[in-house]
Amino acid sequence: MDTLVLSHIYAPVARVPWQRAVTLLWEGKVEVIKEYEDRDVRSVSLTMKMPSVIRFVGAIRQRKRAVKFSRENVYMRDHGRCQYCSKKVTHKSATYDHVTPRSQGGQTSWENIVISCTPCNQKKGGRTPRQAGMKLLSLPAKPLELHNPPRLMFLIDKNVPLTWKQVLMDYGYWNGELEHDGE
Repeated sequence: MDTLVLSHIYAPVARVPWQRAVTLLWEGKVEVIKEYEDRDVRSVSLTMKMPSVIRFVGAIRQRKRAVKFSRENVYMRDHGRCQYCSKKVTHKSATYDHVTPRSQGGQTSWENIVISCTPCNQKKGGRTPRQAGMKLLSLPAKPLELHNPPRLMFLIDKNVPLTWKQVLMDYGYWNGELEHDGE
């Protein structure tokens, strides 16, 4: 039985045998996020639930990668604020607006997508900010550096444990690469 390992910022980084997970826990390097409810680890003096998802408590070094065009990275670039009214927007309520609408030749790219609250997105509709009488807080651009999650191909498996599914689904939604027209 394997354990899913997350970085200190909850990004999946590895899949390790449960024995390695217990060792990392014993060394104080990780904390348990989820456990297998039906599996115990036993020693002479200790019984504990088998770790299913663990998280490093300290930062781990990762090599730099190119900034990926993803919902999470657009959200981070825009500091979680609507780029029209500057209101703080939660991940769940954030919408992604084409500054120049696709119907007017706008592309899905770093330079044309911004975070927007629902009221501003609806007010703007299929128009440019100028046509809608709105102003952008800042011009969208590809950032030089942001949170760059690792590739998840090593996690894909038909038999992913249930305890991993929500973690991976949430992570995949926010960090999966968006399809874009440019570049």
